[in-house]
Amino acid sequence: MKFHETDVRLFTDMMMEGFIFIDPQGIIRLYNQKAKEIFGVVYHQPHEHPPGQLVAGDLVILADNCLGEDDGGLNASTLALMGVAPGTVRQGDAVIAAGIMGGAPGSAKVLVHSPEVQRQSLEMTTTLKKHRLQAAIHYQQKKISLQVDHHLFELPYNSAIGHLAALDGAAGTLKFYQERGYSVRNEALRQLLEGSPFRGKGRHEAHLDVLGKHLTEIHEPSDVIREFLETAAGRPLGYCDRFAEINGRQTLCSLFPVDREGCRQGAVLKVEDVTEMKKALQERDEALRSLEMVESRLKAQTAVTATFAAIMGESPEIIHTRRLAMKAAANKSTVLLLGESGTGKNLLAKAIHDAGSDPQAPFVQINCGSIPENLLESELFGYEKGAFTGARDEGKQGLFELADGGTLLLDEIGELPLALQVKLLQVLQHKSFYRVGGNEKREVQVRIMAATNRNLEEEMLQGRFREDLYYRINVFPIWMPPLRKRQGDIELLVRELLPRICREADVAEKRISAEGLQKLMEYHWPGNVRELENILERAVHLCEGPVLLSGQLMVAPQQGKTKEAAEEPGDKSLKTALMEKEAALIREALARCEGSRRQAMQQLGIGKTQFYEKLKLHGIE
Repeated sequence: MKFHETDVRLFTDMMMEGFIFIDPQGIIRLYNQKAKEIFGVVYHQPHEHPPGQLVAGDLVILADNCLGEDDGGLNASTLALMGVAPGTVRQGDAVIAAGIMGGAPGSAKVLVHSPEVQRQSLEMTTTLKKHRLQAAIHYQQKKISLQVDHHLFELPYNSAIGHLAALDGAAGTLKFYQERGYSVRNEALRQLLEGSPFRGKGRHEAHLDVLGKHLTEIHEPSDVIREFLETAAGRPLGYCDRFAEINGRQTLCSLFPVDREGCRQGAVLKVEDVTEMKKALQERDEALRSLEMVESRLKAQTAVTATFAAIMGESPEIIHTRRLAMKAAANKSTVLLLGESGTGKNLLAKAIHDAGSDPQAPFVQINCGSIPENLLESELFGYEKGAFTGARDEGKQGLFELADGGTLLLDEIGELPLALQVKLLQVLQHKSFYRVGGNEKREVQVRIMAATNRNLEEEMLQGRFREDLYYRINVFPIWMPPLRKRQGDIELLVRELLPRICREADVAEKRISAEGLQKLMEYHWPGNVRELENILERAVHLCEGPVLLSGQLMVAPQQGKTKEAAEEPGDKSLKTALMEKEAALIREALARCEGSRRQAMQQLGIGKTQFYEKLKLHGIE
């Protein structure tokens, strides 16, 4: 069965690779559609222009990453045609130039980069005749981009390339832009600047028939083209899948001689554009990297949630708190836990200790506000025999000694008397102390965690807390958000707490009604999670059936709504009025400072920590 020449062309046009067949004289007999796309014989671009040539008055911007290479032999003399001063550039330089054809020497704006100097990019922006021209050579991305007003033209390269765009000097319209396949179209930079005509693009493009032409009329005489011609002429050559650069493109080439009855009929060159393969591989690699990043974040999130399972909640605020806690667990820095009473600061401190490098080390805590001042010192530092009336004969270890090698949590540190603040500061600085009534220095390695529901910066201003101690303990602050700031966690907390409360009360497991849950969601929770536990425990004891009803949730009537809704405009407490005024002053300061937090806190005369606490307290973004 014989195939007609038209059938062969249709078949080869369906191929995914470029396919070129030449006869022994080097004349092109077959050049399929994919080869035309690869080498720029045909292409589809969003921009277009009619055929023409560059003339005096036209605006030109060009970028060349290696003068004289793959640009038609461009040189300083040719660049002078657009106003580049003699001696400005030399062969091998990277150059960006914007000028007017026929312009006086030195009138063009030029940026030159010597190849001896390493840099990531070369960029220039300028204006000619009210037109904005931009050019950039991106060395790492191997790409040259030109922008003429709102038109963007990008051209990738492998080793060297020249890229040019032009505007009509009279009409101000796009006249020409460089595109792949310029060597096929005889549109290298030097030829264009010297007045050679260029072909149209888009709807102005005339058909370029390559059939019947000699191979060197279409392709520059590279090693691949020379071997292609020699093989067609009879030389015993041939290879498969060799990387080669043709017309500025990286290709994967295969060369096959065509023989019939022992006589050479020509040769076939099969080409595959590797840039498309690289792009696909890059997209795949980017997708894999993104997937790995997502997987890594999910693993990290799962690890944080599992490590701090006792800190329940899925709100952004509590997730952020858990992440900070994970970082705190990875070091031995002093941690300051801030937040209202009942938010779970003690629970978080224990979780940080347990997640540390030695969870078996002692964890000791003391409430600084629950012990009388005259006993607190001996509790912290211990005492020697006979130190005071009633002291044990053998003396006693203090909490610092008991916590040696582990963690000491100083709860409600804002309640610590000033005299003990001095002694605590010395321990933090020197890692040593003296027992009450003793003269022997005792050294300890204790990690300090401190917790408070007070604003320590305000306490400093009032003289109730030492500034040097504040900065010593405020190394790694973590804010525990109040329950009213994360109401989305209430349902989760109820679901987790209720079964445990039922087990401890030795009653059948109960659930909560929708009305009861809604009642809890509307409450403002001044006592936070601790109050929620108490209300649920009370309801469990009151409830005789399997469901907790809204009436069994003993929320005080005046607190059944949020604070804002519960207070009428004319029935505000002094505290509420002051809070509202404070929020207004902060917003005004931020407005005056155009959102600058640094300037706002300076105008208000408050410290950074206090300022950010107030932003969170008032919900100011």
